Amino acid sequence: MAQIHPSAIIEDGAVIGKGCIIGPFCVVGAHVVLGSGVELKSHVVVTGHTSIGHDTVVFPFSVIGEIPQDLKFRGESSRLEIGNRNRIREHVTMNAGTDGGGGVTRIGDDGLFMAGCHIAHDAQVGDRVIVVNSAAVAGHCVIGDDVIIGGLSGIHQWVRIGQGAIIGAVTMVTHDVIPYGLVQAARGELDGLNLVGLKRRGVARADITALRSAFHTLAQGQGTFQARAAELAETNQNTYVQELLDFVLGDSDRSFLTPR
Repeated sequence: MAQIHPSAIIEDGAVIGKGCIIGPFCVVGAHVVLGSGVELKSHVVVTGHTSIGHDTVVFPFSVIGEIPQDLKFRGESSRLEIGNRNRIREHVTMNAGTDGGGGVTRIGDDGLFMAGCHIAHDAQVGDRVIVVNSAAVAGHCVIGDDVIIGGLSGIHQWVRIGQGAIIGAVTMVTHDVIPYGLVQAARGELDGLNLVGLKRRGVARADITALRSAFHTLAQGQGTFQARAAELAETNQNTYVQELLDFVLGDSDRSFLTPR
């Protein structure tokens, strides 16, 4: 039911789904569950309590499910859950969770994780996320659906990035990013909205106009950023704007990137 190269090591207890392809010199640990159609190209290590959803492809020299890079980790049982149809390219690392972060790192569906990128312990990554070459997502981050993180960028621990946001290349993000935000510059400045992404997704022109108006209100109004959001929420009737406001008014361990 599966194709397993003779040089691969499959530890007792591993669950290998129908139609999986496991290439040369791969190592699959005893607590790993591979969904149907998963392909490990070659020299891939999948270990720990890790599950990988169907039709995901993992390219050579990736290490998936290893213990977290966290000095507080004491060997507690934790997990890594990867969704369906992801593309995990060469030398990617994804770590399991910790007790301090809920015990599980989650990756959604249909993501593209380019060569050399890192997803740290307890990160929660949504669907259709793209993490470009050598970018790093630190522990406890929450990355919304349809986010793009540019190459060589770093996302600070506990940061939230809202749905549809885009982070430019070589950018350090130390504060939360609003949904559909555009962040660039070396020290991560909120520089507008991801209008290109909104248009590519087919968002109606009226909704984009409403988002732009809300952004300008948040950027230029009186009071604090959150106070302006709370005031705008009292009159808003647009679904996309409401998503942005809910994000701003939600719980967070970080402050926000505000428009420059």
